[in-house]
Amino acid sequence: MQSSQGPVFFKGHGTENDFVILPDPDGELKLTDSRVQALCDRRRGLGADGVLRVVRSAALQDAPPDIPGDVWFMDYRNADGSIAEMCGNGVRVFARYLVEAGLAAPGELPVGTRAGMRSVITRPDGRVTVDMGPATIFGESATEVSGHRFTGVAVDLGNPHLACAIDVDLDALDLTAVPPHDATVFPNGVNVEFVRRIDSAQVRMRVHERGVGETRSCGTGTVAATVAALRADGRTTGHRVVHIPGGTVEVEVTDTTSTLTGPAVLVAEGRLDAEWWQHA
Repeated sequence: MQSSQGPVFFKGHGTENDFVILPDPDGELKLTDSRVQALCDRRRGLGADGVLRVVRSAALQDAPPDIPGDVWFMDYRNADGSIAEMCGNGVRVFARYLVEAGLAAPGELPVGTRAGMRSVITRPDGRVTVDMGPATIFGESATEVSGHRFTGVAVDLGNPHLACAIDVDLDALDLTAVPPHDATVFPNGVNVEFVRRIDSAQVRMRVHERGVGETRSCGTGTVAATVAALRADGRTTGHRVVHIPGGTVEVEVTDTTSTLTGPAVLVAEGRLDAEWWQHA
């Protein structure tokens, strides 16, 4: 990296869950919590729900040992600087960037994450399908929002979720504060989803993401919400169209895995100011 110039960046979103993308193949960037926070701040930075660092897994010291060294690795950070294991919207945007930058061929490609390898398919219409792995249920828990107590299912998708199927007005929920959770069930925090049935094929969802706040979408959250919606209908597998504030995705849950299909959009590219980066 030239000392007179700051890092190159791209900006993208998946159903309006937005990210700053930092190409860093050799792992040379010092991506501190404060820099992530500054980048994601919508007043003093670029503004985003998180940062996607594009790095070869061999250059990342804390990459899982089962990730091959030559794989492109999605080093994902929440807006508060904390590391997240997986991000369904982020991995779609990540894959779209790899293809647009000529770092991967269109079609099926592997992506490394802290939740393991993910198989991704980029499509000509701009949508991307991600094999999200199995949605593992590890219990039930509860939260309280706007005077309502909601019970939900605890779902592991590489990151933890509490997905609550509800029958109250989604728009009336106040998600400006962190929904309380049981720390014995979720010792590392939790993403909390509220999902309401539209019909047998469609649901609506809102989400509060740990380390971020309410977001326009959460990819792993839509899978967790689908699991909760299917259980509410007496099922363990199936397909749902999930409407979130940022758009629409499709989720399929099977006995062995789950898939998420939705748009991935790149909106801008540029270079950060060197002095800004130095003091961020």
